Formats: sequence, structure tokens, C-alpha cells
Amino acid sequence: MRSTLLAVVAVLSSCTMMQRSQTEQLVAASLISDAQETELGFQVHEELKKENTKFLNNPDVGFYVGGLVNKLTPQAEQDRGGVKWQYFVIDDPKTVNAFATPGGRIYVYTGLLLAAENEAEVVGVLGHELGHVVARHSARQLVAAKGLETVSAMALGKDPADVALLAAALVGKGTIMAYGRDMELEADRYGAKYANATGYAPQGLASFFQKLQAQGEAPAFLTFLSTHPANSERIEKINAQIAANGYQSTELGAASLKAIQARIPKS
Repeated sequence: MRSTLLAVVAVLSSCTMMQRSQTEQLVAASLISDAQETELGFQVHEELKKENTKFLNNPDVGFYVGGLVNKLTPQAEQDRGGVKWQYFVIDDPKTVNAFATPGGRIYVYTGLLLAAENEAEVVGVLGHELGHVVARHSARQLVAAKGLETVSAMALGKDPADVALLAAALVGKGTIMAYGRDMELEADRYGAKYANATGYAPQGLASFFQKLQAQGEAPAFLTFLSTHPANSERIEKINAQIAANGYQSTELGAASLKAIQARIPKS
């Protein structure tokens, strides 16, 4: 095992960022199976319920979010098959956030739906979160931070204390582990790619980041900014990706989002 890991380190040192990501994904997949990721996501979800996370009980909003996720998942499945995608809406209009857990559970706060200007922005953020799952970011971070044995125990429900800590971190910060710069940039690329593939303007993700930058002093935006730093580098890289790949989709869906925003509780 030690010789194998040393070989992986040697390979990674000479890789491009994309090659490095692909190698890390393969390593993560060999350490944590899809089934284990699914179980870990289930354990975290159960703990979120114990934390009294308020899930929105509104069929119209749930159907709307589900429709957007279902448009994106076929694109994500091309990059990583076998994920059991699920979505949940958290009733918290004051929190502008979204997050994903291992195994394909996507969570979006009503505050993010209310803050977005159009559907393309929501789709860009959802695509970003799907990208974290596709690239196995959570699994990679968890194994690096806690070790394989601990993560396996968490997936089996044998380490409730660590699962509780993760759930608390998700509610407080919207992420299982703090993703590094390269992981966030990679998730951004997935977000723009998936949005364009489904017909939405891929600029939506960049425009949402720009909105957060402009409104960053407002309390409602602080959670998303604290875990997804919307800096100029990310915006520039999204725009460069759009130009380099010739993305031309233009759908904004402003009217559709406005209609659903009217159905979301504001308090």
C-alpha cells in the first residue's frame, strides 16, 4: 500500500490540474465506494433532521427545484454514473446557500432561490454542487482530514459523533469540509458546463457571484460568501471557459423563477 501511495504522489507531482483531479478521483473511488458515499450521505441527512433542519413542505417549490436538478443530472451522469441523486429544499429565507453531501444529495436554501435574479443563476449554482459530487470532493477531503477508517465507520453509522459534527458544519457553513481553490474552480467549470448543456446561459454562475460580491456586506449573503469565495479570479475563469468552449446557450428563465419566488415564505 505504501509503495502504491508513493507512486500516486509521484504521478500527481507531474500532472496538470485536470489530470491531477482525475487521478485523485480514481484514488478516492478506490478508497470509498459509491455505496459507502451513499450511506454516508444518508447518515448526514438523518443527523440534519436531528439538528431540526427545517425542510420546506411546499410541493410547488419542491417540484420546481426537482425539475431543475433533473435537467442537470443526465449531464452529470456522463461524468460520473451510478449516483443516486436526491434534492431537498431548506426553509430558511435568510440564508443564501446550497450544498451537496456524498452520494448525491443536493440541498438548496430558500434564501438562495429568493436572492437569484433568474433561473440560469440557480442552475449554475446547482450545477456547481453537482460538480462537487461528480469530482468526489467530499470523499477526497474527508479521507485526507479524518482517515479511511473513520470515514468508513461514519458511513456505517458507527461514529455518530463525527457525523453529528459534519451535520452541524453543514448547517452552519454549508460545506462538509472547506474546499480548496482548485476544487472550487473545478466545481465552477462543471456548473457552467452543465448549465450550457441544458440550454441555460452559463454566465448565470458568474453573474450570481458578481451579485454576491456587490451585496457582500448584507447578512443574507455572508454564508455563501464564507464557503464559496466569489472573487474576480473565479468570475474571470468562468467567462474564459465560456469563450474557450464556445458556449452559446441563452435561456435565463427569469419569469419562471419570479413565479416560484412568489410561493416561497419570506419569513
